[in-house]
Amino acid sequence: MPLRLKDKRRRTVYLVMAILVFTTVLTIPTIIPKGVNLAVATSGLLDNLRIMMLQPAPSNTTMGSLIVALFQSIALAFLTTLVGAVIAFFIALMAARNLAPTWLIDIVQTVMALIRAIPTILWVLIYSVALGLGANAAVIGLTFHSVAYLVKVYADSIDEISGDTLSALRAMGVGFWPLVSQVIFPTIASSLLSWTFIRFEINFANAVAVGAAAGVGGIGYQLFMASGFYFDFHEVGMIVYLILAFTIPLEIISYKLRSRYIKRATK
Repeated sequence: MPLRLKDKRRRTVYLVMAILVFTTVLTIPTIIPKGVNLAVATSGLLDNLRIMMLQPAPSNTTMGSLIVALFQSIALAFLTTLVGAVIAFFIALMAARNLAPTWLIDIVQTVMALIRAIPTILWVLIYSVALGLGANAAVIGLTFHSVAYLVKVYADSIDEISGDTLSALRAMGVGFWPLVSQVIFPTIASSLLSWTFIRFEINFANAVAVGAAAGVGGIGYQLFMASGFYFDFHEVGMIVYLILAFTIPLEIISYKLRSRYIKRATK
């Protein structure tokens, strides 16, 4: 029976994949505009990629301006992650099943799930309508979504602590805040660091995306201007390399932090 069930699931997966491939093949011709010469378009694409990757250079601005714009996006990501992490930790205490009553947990988790269901860029645009285009809308929008994301993962980390241990400490007369500061926080500190760093990665990507959409500036705005207004692929390539120069080390650090946390959790 298990073997048959496994084979049935495998056949179902293959069937779904075949349907998706067939649908994709059918819809590709409808995506291509009429009168487009695919050979010429492909050649132009490859030429643009060659310019971007092999001939990067600032043309419409200076290298110093691009570096400053990059640090503006990094600062936006760092600020929203830091503020979001502090707020999320205290809200997570109300969403942890071994700390809070069930009715409060349900309310907090439902609200956070509704916030997470809306993409970050939409929150930024919503606040842009209320506050106008600028850094204020970006900071609030990114922080808002960061809180909802971190509340979930922080609460899950707190749930990993044994409820019996916490109950025993309460029975010994340990107050709530000493319990949080001396037991809960030190126990899950590595997990909090790992999740917060992951959110920092996400917020940097979002900061680049909202740079032009919300009028925030930063490296995202420079990328939008170079590609959408100047069609300067030399400058686009330079901006892409600057972003990669930050995101690749960031990904390596994040991977090492996650690996260290997993090793500690399995010990």
